[in-house]
Amino acid sequence: MSRREFDHALIVGKFYPPHAGHEYLVRTALQFSRRVTVLVLAASTEPLPMELRAQWLRQCFPDRDELRVVAALDDVPVDYDDEAIWRAHVDVMRRALRSDAAAHDEPERPVDVVFSSEAYGETLARWFGARHVCLDRARALHPISATAIRQNLDTHWPALPAPVRAGLALRVALVGAESTGTTTLARDLCDALRTRGGVWARTEWVPEYGREYSVNLLAVARAHDPAARPEDAVWTEEDFVEIACEQNRRENDAARRGGPVLLCDTDAMATAIWHERYLGSRSASVERVAEAMPPRALYLLTDHADVPFEDDGLRDGEHLRAWMNARFADVLRAGATPWHLVSGPPDERVRLALQHIDDAMRRWWPFLEWAR
Repeated sequence: MSRREFDHALIVGKFYPPHAGHEYLVRTALQFSRRVTVLVLAASTEPLPMELRAQWLRQCFPDRDELRVVAALDDVPVDYDDEAIWRAHVDVMRRALRSDAAAHDEPERPVDVVFSSEAYGETLARWFGARHVCLDRARALHPISATAIRQNLDTHWPALPAPVRAGLALRVALVGAESTGTTTLARDLCDALRTRGGVWARTEWVPEYGREYSVNLLAVARAHDPAARPEDAVWTEEDFVEIACEQNRRENDAARRGGPVLLCDTDAMATAIWHERYLGSRSASVERVAEAMPPRALYLLTDHADVPFEDDGLRDGEHLRAWMNARFADVLRAGATPWHLVSGPPDERVRLALQHIDDAMRRWWPFLEWAR
């Protein structure tokens, strides 16, 4: 039996950022309503883009066609006792609802219920001539608020839905030529961050899928010729596209389940440079995959000068290490993402890298009160 007792439910908030309580509110409204519109109302002074908040909320409920998430700018001050201010806020909401209906080429649908977890929900419902469903006002089911998250993100990280964690994760990509210590540094950094305890124990690092692919490619080559060497494997552009896409997929999966910092042992940008190394030219297809990556907060380029080359049975590019790292540096200089060359023995590399990561946190989460 359907329990969809309402035709059009309205949920209003800043979702700054969205959290488990918001997810519960939307999920319940969907259970009891034939259409749910979520209005993300953001002030122009807020550094977390409203469209990004709206995108995260949509990702929380994939394939729910009855859900509309609409972002709108609302710079009206907040005063729950001022009728004129209330009218101004409601005017913003009505314009957003009309614009959404027009964008979908459909008549505007009257709001017959407001779902909220706030005291103002009853008043908002009256402005729309609607009923009010108040959920978890005491925050007993989901003891969290966006204010608490902005004050202490690491403590409340588990209260973020998976798409929000993936969007907010500080992604650190470690890149470098063969045998320059990227994997060692990724593992060491992961261990160092996990020792901080709490949510940092959830820190993950994403291994390089290209290495797994290389092992497989060499195994296939040896099925034809047992004496085949790494340089005998035949690479194609399609191989690198597949590697870049799979690297992105694994990275995004890890970001959804991991902690505030995600360590990436290479990424699709690096895969594009590996394409140059093996095929001698750039690949527009691989670079398109790299352009579609979620933003990196930081790149760490591992220096080759102080790391002896180690032949592990797959590597054959000692003579290309200087060229590759120079190419990495050229690409990183041309980009907008902060980056640093990391040199020295392993302990020094970890110390410097952690310092760069801690500095990046203040830039990456500007909406947090402690980061200002």
